[in-house]
Amino acid sequence: MSEDIKSRSGFAALIGRPNVGKSTLMNHLAGQKIAITSPRPQTTRNRIRTIYTDERGQVVFVDTPGIHKAKNKLGDYMMKTVNRSINDADLVLWLVEPVSRIPDKDMEIASQLKGLKCPVILVINKVDTVEKGFILKVIDAYKDLCDFDEILPVSALKETNLDELLNVVFEHLPYGPHYFDDDAVTDEPIRAIAAELIREKALRLLNQEIPHGIAVLIDNMEYRKGKGGGIYDVDATIVCERDSHKGIIIGKGGSMLKKIGSQARPEIEELLEAKVNLKLFVKVRENWRDMTNYINDFGYKDEDK
Repeated sequence: MSEDIKSRSGFAALIGRPNVGKSTLMNHLAGQKIAITSPRPQTTRNRIRTIYTDERGQVVFVDTPGIHKAKNKLGDYMMKTVNRSINDADLVLWLVEPVSRIPDKDMEIASQLKGLKCPVILVINKVDTVEKGFILKVIDAYKDLCDFDEILPVSALKETNLDELLNVVFEHLPYGPHYFDDDAVTDEPIRAIAAELIREKALRLLNQEIPHGIAVLIDNMEYRKGKGGGIYDVDATIVCERDSHKGIIIGKGGSMLKKIGSQARPEIEELLEAKVNLKLFVKVRENWRDMTNYINDFGYKDEDK
């Protein structure tokens, strides 16, 4: 048997309702932050891939948007992204929370997963938030919804049972060659990650109605030599849907924009491994989430077209 054939490899799609912890789990499995997180629903809009490689093989974890009822063209795009990720996967990790009653949306997800040819693992996340005995009730409630290959309780935030989850993932992946270099962590472009880091800070700082309607574009990212080392000049635009939102994003005397920038800058510097001169701008594009040209321009492009 060749060296490649001894190694397991494949794509593992993380799916579930919004805010069940998919991005947090993927970041902890990857060992570094790639996907942004926030308490806001639909924080993840694209499928984001991280790569985990060890002596057992290579797993490409695919983070997906939270499954919800689409209310605009952006929502339609997000749900197509989920469906494509499920259909392309070698393994599906369905994340749920330990709740006393199965949500209706989870019942719909279970129906979607029935008949899948690839293995499905039910991952009960956030077990650190409930008593151990309650987890058994959750397992009993979910176990007959699908023909699960495994059911595993974990805490992504506390990193509880993640080693066992990796063991289970490798056990259910096919044998085959690695898809990426062994030292790769993600195939996401640097600009895309930087834009998402800025959007994350906006999601966390702005009031409830605004974050759903923003996107971030990196207009410029250039490296130059400076005193004491190099520096990146990064210009980014936060796009919103209303003039009233623009004023809130900027804040009195530019205070909110400065706060978003000051929180995003250190993480972008860590990403680029260099100092960053970050300049933020704000533009209005009314109802962009329902306009295909803007959706495409902002990085949410249908891969089937």
